[in-house]
Amino acid sequence: MKSKDFFIIPFAGLKQGKHNFSFSIENKFFKSLGYNEFNDVKLIAQVELLKKTTFLELSFFITGKVNVFCDISIEPFDLEINSESNFIVKFNNSSENFSDEIIFLPIGSHEIDVTNHLYETIILSLPIRKIHPKVKDGTLENEITIKLKELEPKLENQSFENDSRWDKLKDLK
Repeated sequence: MKSKDFFIIPFAGLKQGKHNFSFSIENKFFKSLGYNEFNDVKLIAQVELLKKTTFLELSFFITGKVNVFCDISIEPFDLEINSESNFIVKFNNSSENFSDEIIFLPIGSHEIDVTNHLYETIILSLPIRKIHPKVKDGTLENEITIKLKELEPKLENQSFENDSRWDKLKDLK
């Protein structure tokens, strides 16, 4: 059985109403999809399925941590993930999807594979720049941050009012 098989929700035998599913997502999930940017993954995806007579509503609530490299210091750190997404499943024999929020399944389908939706929800919840919390607060000390501090421009305590080069500009007032 492939690791992707664990992310299939069988809905054919369910009564109308709300149904909850829980999925544990680890690094092998992303590796099976060819995504290797995480050092470690510990996520829980809670999926709420609301079954109605003609369609399904799926709500995803994903929480946990992914271990990533900082874009500035290259230090690994745990990045908190808290993400939500929703979509609707309608039944139609057309294979075209016209929207990201509505997915069409063939009439007579009895299960839905939520692998891609879980993957996209997690990846889209990541910040554009992943910055270690100690870089943000200035407490991380490593080779790279020390070099960045050395290369930082030094602001001297100069006052422009005492600089004679600005006197001509003052005359323009």
